[in-house]
Amino acid sequence: MDFLNTNTGQNNFNNPNGGHTAVYIDDRPMNNVEGRMTVSGSLMQNIGDPGFNTLDEPIKTTIMRDLKAVGMKFKHVLYLKEKNTLLKEWDLWGPLMLCTFMAMVLQASPDSIQIGDGGPEFAEVFVIIWIGSVIITLNSKLLGGTISFFQSVCVLGYCLLPIVIALIVCRFILIFEQTNFLFFIRFAISIGSFLWSTYASVVFLGDSQPQGKKALAVYPIFLFYFIMSWLVLSHTV
Repeated sequence: MDFLNTNTGQNNFNNPNGGHTAVYIDDRPMNNVEGRMTVSGSLMQNIGDPGFNTLDEPIKTTIMRDLKAVGMKFKHVLYLKEKNTLLKEWDLWGPLMLCTFMAMVLQASPDSIQIGDGGPEFAEVFVIIWIGSVIITLNSKLLGGTISFFQSVCVLGYCLLPIVIALIVCRFILIFEQTNFLFFIRFAISIGSFLWSTYASVVFLGDSQPQGKKALAVYPIFLFYFIMSWLVLSHTV
């Protein structure tokens, strides 16, 4: 192929291009060399497509797509059908929502603080969740884990869903007058959510750990979800 040659002609006023530069490729004129920085509708259907663009779509469409993706990840945590979904398409929206909800519910009320029987503060729950996730992720990377930092934080955050569900149920039980039987129910629910969160995170993260070191990677996860479950069980106000 020859180099691109431009020729404006001897008289631009008589040029049918109206003064536009004519480009010749292999001695053949290419009169209309123009383009638009837009994406056709057919290219905006799949997120993985090279031409996918969300700049021109409505905000409602973007929000609904993100909420649908978060909901599908919640579903995978509860049913454990596709364990690679949280690793391939990670995000931090779900963990942020779960963390914010737990912090709002578990925070102590002003009256409980005065009598010395309050729960953790809003910021304390945030610190426990995010710092705990970071420590577990760093431990996994030091042991030779093959997943990225944000993938691990995403999995640990989404696997809080069973504990959040247990928090909602226990909060409902606290409406009634507390007895030993109701405490046993809250204890069973908290233990069940702790076991399910730990199991789900191990299923998602287990294959990323080298053989012989999985126990060292699971132990911090065990402690992390145990602490979160204990906060749910000890929440009595």
